[in-house]
Amino acid sequence: MHITIVGNGVTGVSAALRLRELQPDWKITMISGESDYHYSRPALMYIFMGHMRYKDTKPYEDSFWDEQRIDLVRGWVTEIDAEGHSLQMHDGGAICYDRLLLATGAESNKFGWPGQDLVGVQGLYSLMDLKKLYANVEGASRGVIVGGGLIGIELAEMLHSRGIEVTLLVRESSYWDNVLPKEESELVTRQIRRAGMDLRLESELKEVLDDGHGRACGVLASKLGSATSERIDCSVVGLTAGVHPNTTLASGNGIECGRGILVDRTLKTHSPDIWAAGDCAEIENPGEELNWIQQVWYTGKAQGKLAAESMAGGTEAYDPGIWFNSAKFVDLEYQTYGQVGFRLPGEEHLLWQDEESSRLFRIVHVAGVVVGFNAMGMRWRHRVCERWIAEKWPVERVLADLKDAGFDPEFFTRFESEIASTMGRVGSGVRS
Repeated sequence: MHITIVGNGVTGVSAALRLRELQPDWKITMISGESDYHYSRPALMYIFMGHMRYKDTKPYEDSFWDEQRIDLVRGWVTEIDAEGHSLQMHDGGAICYDRLLLATGAESNKFGWPGQDLVGVQGLYSLMDLKKLYANVEGASRGVIVGGGLIGIELAEMLHSRGIEVTLLVRESSYWDNVLPKEESELVTRQIRRAGMDLRLESELKEVLDDGHGRACGVLASKLGSATSERIDCSVVGLTAGVHPNTTLASGNGIECGRGILVDRTLKTHSPDIWAAGDCAEIENPGEELNWIQQVWYTGKAQGKLAAESMAGGTEAYDPGIWFNSAKFVDLEYQTYGQVGFRLPGEEHLLWQDEESSRLFRIVHVAGVVVGFNAMGMRWRHRVCERWIAEKWPVERVLADLKDAGFDPEFFTRFESEIASTMGRVGSGVRS
């Protein structure tokens, strides 16, 4: 049996390694046009900022893949012959497969802005984007980031670390307030401005300006609903208004797609012997309002493992488990667990902030049972936090357990006692 995987990100690699555990004798081939070896995609910013070298972002030694008998192919797949079970490569070669996994990831969103394809305009998702950025920042004194969220602030911090002035154009009235509750969003907004970045709220891109030689030299931006535009001179424009599933290869070869590559709960596509997982996949949920598109690191890893089990004959359905994500907004650490912002019937909130408004902890509960929480400016132990929600702990028990959850380093000021005391006095909380 020959398994071929297109994509060597966390999803593709997780699938390959799980398959090797399950099927020691199967042939496994992993294809990537981006890199020879798997690397940690979230570390792109740290390479650029000089905190890590590229080789430090590879979780495995290069020799590991030979030891696991996983064949690595560097190249781009241009065509899938589903009936003939073969892949056409960009160099004219072909690779046959018995079962195929598409783990093609995501692409940066573009919305048809004039000038969006000029030199100097880019997203931030891949090693190719990082290479572009090194070239684009040469001699740059100012950059404009279009769109908020996690990728936007990462790119802004990367430019800022090089002494490049940064302007962020964000449509929301407070940073990422379409995802974060009001207090968290306001805290992040203050943090960005404290870092010396020019954050323009309720603003949008109208056009990227051409210097006459095919390179960006500025943008036209305006307040939402305004007919008046302002010119901002810059030589780097970051388009970070989200990402979408990369369906180009699949949709161009007759594999059924919606917003992403359509798969069932075992991650099988509608085409025989083809699976899809990770950022590119759209998991169908018959009877539910929306299908799932989940584009964070841990869901990509989980889907890769499940896809491997499915390809090896398993029938288990995908269960996303308890939602989790973590990030940094400049120096502000952020963790979220469970159902925050879901507007559940009967939900109530308990909220604590320190006097400097630089740390925050929110508990969301329904009938006294914790269903989710946010933490900003503090670090919490994943397994402890997940257990609170999975085991349906009441608020009072969670507050009593806070000291076991926090793991800020020694000599850091600890806030667990103050949080527990404050929230305990509030009692049942306030309705969201």
